[in-house]
Amino acid sequence: MGCGNFFFVVLVTFSVALITYNIIISANSPLQQELPGPSRSSSSSSLSVDPLIKMPVDRSRGKSGSSKRLFHTAVTASDSVYNTWQTRIMYYWFKKFQNQPGSEMGGFTRILHSGKPDKYMDEIPTFVAQPLPAGMDRGYIVLNRPWAFVQWLQHANIKEDYILMSEPDHVIVKPIPNLARDGLGSAFPFFYIEPKKYETVLRKYYPEDKGPITNIDPIGNSPVIVGKEALKKIAPTWMNVSLAMKKDPETDKAFGWVLEMYAYAVSSALHGVGNILYKDFMLQPPWDTTVGKKFIIHYTYGCDYNMKGELTYGKIGEWRFDKRSYDKAPPPRNLSLPPPGVPESVVTLVKMVNEATENIPNWES
Repeated sequence: MGCGNFFFVVLVTFSVALITYNIIISANSPLQQELPGPSRSSSSSSLSVDPLIKMPVDRSRGKSGSSKRLFHTAVTASDSVYNTWQTRIMYYWFKKFQNQPGSEMGGFTRILHSGKPDKYMDEIPTFVAQPLPAGMDRGYIVLNRPWAFVQWLQHANIKEDYILMSEPDHVIVKPIPNLARDGLGSAFPFFYIEPKKYETVLRKYYPEDKGPITNIDPIGNSPVIVGKEALKKIAPTWMNVSLAMKKDPETDKAFGWVLEMYAYAVSSALHGVGNILYKDFMLQPPWDTTVGKKFIIHYTYGCDYNMKGELTYGKIGEWRFDKRSYDKAPPPRNLSLPPPGVPESVVTLVKMVNEATENIPNWES
């Protein structure tokens, strides 16, 4: 295993360097579409570079005996305390809803892009991906996400025909059906992804001969349900476009922390994969106040309230829940519930966090 891991690291480094070199010297040439790594025609090569994969036996329900259009849920994460506790909570709720009526949730994989296994391999089905070579992400760690997906799609045995790309700070609130249809993906529309506003910048990556800029959907890569074969084509382009965008000062300044989201939207459009824009895919407290028909709570924003139940966003509240408060240690069990008057979405989130932490073994270890 030691030699295999060393060879895989060398291969990853060489592949990314080669891809980046091609981007630098051929900015106007077509982006490569093949998955990096050894040829699939060589079984001996594939075996020698297999990354570490640890999957519980129940990771996926196969196609046989089921007419459901199952999708595989994939969550990219680092091995940081911050990412890990979120992923553990996310997986707890995935298991709760996986086999309930209305669900088309198949297997689950945490794509761990730290390059080495951690102590949660037995708790969460995990694929270990290599990170980008040092310095290549230019301090923007999210660039590891598309590269991790490229590796996973090439090496893992994914039984389902569809994939849900999700994130650690997602809590599933009800069984999720397959929302993708008729060759289209299904994605949550973000109000701050505005292709038309940034047409001049985006034309560097989506030339006019590809069609109107409106072909680029206002989405990121998550949450998205997309066909597996389509994603295998999109992922290398997504990686290349992300790296090229980050290297270009104008693009980097225009898109900032959502750069990788734009890169996925562009890459999906380049491959002709449109998306059903599904607003009920998820809610984001504190701005979305009710759960309603939504499937996922995305707790990216801090929730700050005074004891009257009034939102004090931008100012630390007398009561608060903010994931950033727990970057060095996981949240304790039995968090205090919000005061009366706080919206249902926030109350639901805290109750679900509390249930998960109460039932996940060795929570604070």
